[in-house]
Amino acid sequence: MDDTTTPNGDDERLSLRGLLEEPLLASARVLSGTDALSGPVTWCLPWGEVMSRPDSLAEVAVYTRPETLSAPGRELESLVARGAGVLLVDGSAPAGTTWPRGLTVVELGFPVGFTALNRLLAERALTQEAHVMRYALTVHQSLAGLLHRGAGLPMLIREVAALTSDVAVALDVRGRLLAHAGLPDAEDAGTVALLDALADALPRLEESPPARMHNVHVIRLEHPDGLFAPTTAVAGAMQLAGRYEGWVVVVVPGANPRRHDIAQHRVVVEQAGTIIGTEMLRQRSVDEAEERARGDFVQALVHGNFANDHDLRTRAALHEIDLDLHYIVFVAPGLVDRAAGRPGASMVRLARYAAGVLPRPGVRSHVTVIGDVLVVIRSLSSADAPGVESEIGEYAHAMALDLETRLGQRIPVSHGRPAAGARDIGESYREARITLGIAQRLGLSGSVAYNDLRGFSVLARATDTDESRRLIRDVLGPLRASSSHADAEELLFAYLEEGGNVNAAARRLRIHRNTMIAKLDRTSRLIGMDIREPENQFTLWLALRLDLLSQVQDTVNHEIVTR
Repeated sequence: MDDTTTPNGDDERLSLRGLLEEPLLASARVLSGTDALSGPVTWCLPWGEVMSRPDSLAEVAVYTRPETLSAPGRELESLVARGAGVLLVDGSAPAGTTWPRGLTVVELGFPVGFTALNRLLAERALTQEAHVMRYALTVHQSLAGLLHRGAGLPMLIREVAALTSDVAVALDVRGRLLAHAGLPDAEDAGTVALLDALADALPRLEESPPARMHNVHVIRLEHPDGLFAPTTAVAGAMQLAGRYEGWVVVVVPGANPRRHDIAQHRVVVEQAGTIIGTEMLRQRSVDEAEERARGDFVQALVHGNFANDHDLRTRAALHEIDLDLHYIVFVAPGLVDRAAGRPGASMVRLARYAAGVLPRPGVRSHVTVIGDVLVVIRSLSSADAPGVESEIGEYAHAMALDLETRLGQRIPVSHGRPAAGARDIGESYREARITLGIAQRLGLSGSVAYNDLRGFSVLARATDTDESRRLIRDVLGPLRASSSHADAEELLFAYLEEGGNVNAAARRLRIHRNTMIAKLDRTSRLIGMDIREPENQFTLWLALRLDLLSQVQDTVNHEIVTR
């Protein structure tokens, strides 16, 4: 595979070879640089003007009289360094002149004059520009007309194929096929290999500098195992307002297509890039609007915010949500960069990715974001209890792995008990949120089920009583009056989670054993009980868990009430 942007001479701009074919230069002779005749020539400037200014001489033909070259010295080297396209000597060049490497020198058989040469280049350049502009206008009108009629991406790509009489494809920013016209079979091994090679050869839109993206890329493709014949691809970036959406590509059979065809294809993909980018932006806006509306409904579903049963059924039908299926609610912390421009959009995308893992026939997933929490409501396909439990566990594990990969850290994915119908989703969500709050406080990760925290489930009934509030106040009150209460609570959680093992707790907190003992003694004095005694450990364990449950339930209840 050869990834090469076409040299300038491969398009239809005037080249030195084309200039030499003009009748005015019929007697011209190339003295040096015969390998660079395909380079473009856009301007003609006289020697005196060129030497008085240090500007770049790319695509410039430098005109000079033979007498000027009697003792050029380092001036010829300067032309090469500044990228001069060609040196035109109007008359017989001095015999024995040593031409620097990299400089194309043309000797005119009889004097032509600077004015005549300059007029020739200007006329050829203007004629070519006018031709390109007329063709570009025709292409633009054809594609823009389809865009304004709402034809959609597939129709626009078919129009690109019709304009070029070749295969046309649209690829997203990762090189995946979005639409095509003219491919015999998108599933064929040769076609797949061709698209993979093309995606690998194109510059990565998210990695390349903007200047790289503004170029039209002409790429030679050849598979080492011969899965597809040698091919040339002309690719232009789809873009709008500086944002890149993917690539428009015209695929031309053969490794060396006609120069005229490539020039036309370049114009087509340049025009198609902006127009198809506009269509993709429009489609994204529609998708995001539908996603927001569906997300609003999902939030109303988990919070039970419906005026009546008719309102619920009407909105459920609009979003194609079956109220009679069994559902399970999964929640996870988003953990996205809050300083980013649109963190909410990033979290919705993260939830959408998570909902797409472990697909099953007939299983539907609906996503939303509530605060910093990702919410996935997934329908269940299993009929018996063991099958439901296995299905839930497999998906929770897969979702946790996907989020871990995307976020770069282990996080909990919690869920409540299954909901028998969409009307019970609110209770499943409440259990999932409570489970998530407990899991985060205990430092758990991976799949965490409401039933995994059976002790908390039993204690949940006791949290909103005078006895529990009094226990929390008596045991944790003195601790919280201290300035270091946060560290002390973390110490107690670690110590109790390790079953009163000082060494294990010290390792968990990454402190020295003696430091751990000193902190335990100080905390014991602060709360007025020796926390090394088993009975006191149970009292502390109970107070801490009742307090944690109370805080988590208050947070979830406040969210539900205020929505």
